[in-house]
Amino acid sequence: MTTPLDSSSATLVVAGIVLSAFVSEDGAILGAAALASSMVLNLPSAALGAFLGLWISDFGVYGAVRLLRERLPQDSRSAQWLEARLFDPGRNHARRSGQLALAFSRLAPGTRLPAYISAGLLRMPVPTFAAITGISAAAWIALIFSLFHFFPLHAMATGEALATAGSIGFAASGILAVWRIWGSKLRRQLAGTVRKWRRWEFWPAWVFYPPVALMCGWLAIRFRGLTLPTAANPSQRNGGMVGESKIGILQELMRSSPDFTADAYLLTPGPLVKRMQELEFLFQSHEFSFPFILKPDVAQRGAGFKKIGSWRAAAAYLAQVRTPVLLQKYVSGPNEAGFFYYRFPGQERGRIFSITHKTFPVVVGDGHKTLRELIAQDDRATIMASTYLARFRERADEIVPCGERIRLVEAGNHCQGCIFSDGSFLDSEELRRTFDSIARKLPQFFIGRFDVRYASPDALRQGRGFHIIELNGAASEATDIYDARNPLLSAYRTLYRQWELVYRIGAANRERGFTPTSLWCFLRDCWDFRAQASYYPLAD
Repeated sequence: MTTPLDSSSATLVVAGIVLSAFVSEDGAILGAAALASSMVLNLPSAALGAFLGLWISDFGVYGAVRLLRERLPQDSRSAQWLEARLFDPGRNHARRSGQLALAFSRLAPGTRLPAYISAGLLRMPVPTFAAITGISAAAWIALIFSLFHFFPLHAMATGEALATAGSIGFAASGILAVWRIWGSKLRRQLAGTVRKWRRWEFWPAWVFYPPVALMCGWLAIRFRGLTLPTAANPSQRNGGMVGESKIGILQELMRSSPDFTADAYLLTPGPLVKRMQELEFLFQSHEFSFPFILKPDVAQRGAGFKKIGSWRAAAAYLAQVRTPVLLQKYVSGPNEAGFFYYRFPGQERGRIFSITHKTFPVVVGDGHKTLRELIAQDDRATIMASTYLARFRERADEIVPCGERIRLVEAGNHCQGCIFSDGSFLDSEELRRTFDSIARKLPQFFIGRFDVRYASPDALRQGRGFHIIELNGAASEATDIYDARNPLLSAYRTLYRQWELVYRIGAANRERGFTPTSLWCFLRDCWDFRAQASYYPLAD
């Protein structure tokens, strides 16, 4: 049997409940309910202590914020910022919604503190705040005490009941404290994960590519060659599957189609001082200007791509990337597109298999929100928020000035955050003839994707006004599949047709006497590239 506390002890316990509410309101109310259920403390005293603790702590937060708001001069920048955020014409419903949020905040963990702060900032009248918080506190206490009425603490001795009540209170306080600290972040991450999984274009490679691997396995059986794609472009290492040199491809393009190619030069490995001297020599002799591009000579999916705006940034890049590096003139565009081209050996004319239009996402500052908030309010950008914020780590929590445009990505790669869509509107007979002419000038090149930047869609359709910034080989994709409007099955059908072309061309080249790379050598090159890429900086 439990023994009730005497009046002096009960008074101290009630005071303890009131004070503990300032640390954790829910921990205090759970402890009080447990004490009442155990009959150590009578029900009126426990309920009164819990109510006073909740109500006084509510007023403490509200009062402090309200006092701070009242003390701000009306013409101060802080006051103007608050006015713009809380009282602009588009938020006339703020007071009504604030009262509703305050009333229901007791039921939603993690929303209570923001609701009280908002009430203070919005200058909610004291009687209104007192009435809403008083009623919600009383209702919450009645609910919790009713639940504990069915918990058999009354069968315990006084010491056991106090220990149990204390354990419940401390455990609840700890859990709720963790939830308040991490709860909002976890909810944001969960919401982002749900959005990501609902849109297949953002699936991780280990989820999206197994069906493609099965396709390639079937095609390898069908065409009798597991590494047959490495023979698709005999002029490129491994056919352009992995390990191919970007400078080798671009130099051939600069020789055969200089008017359509962005100038690029190789910086060889060596001491940093020597590389910087080599960079300055190329910069001056080929009339470069800031910004320019540095990227690894061997890379995929935009890895290590950097837009360099100063000698200091160039030195930092070359200090980190010690492998051969490509120096390339920056083509502003501002538009970019990818053209997946193929031609069978022995045929005069090739074809454009797909065209990808690339959009570089931009956020525009309003003078009130941080970059993190601007990204979060965009339905698509928020899915790639971790990629964008890692790129702008130093500015993530800065308020972006009104009208400032921040381009979230420079590399035209989907995994870096560029938006891909169907670019068939750019197609024309003149454009097809131009790309066919460029491709046929490249020795032993049959399939891959030209990435180009251009200023005018009309000029591009006429086969002019563009610069090739990269040519990828057999491993490149028909990236228009990542159009958000494209169903998953349609994407897989396109990829099957694409890889069938790669295997067909590889088989044709094998018949012409070109030997595919051995599986061991191919895997070794994949391993070497993976080891190199781990040292590449985060792409712009």
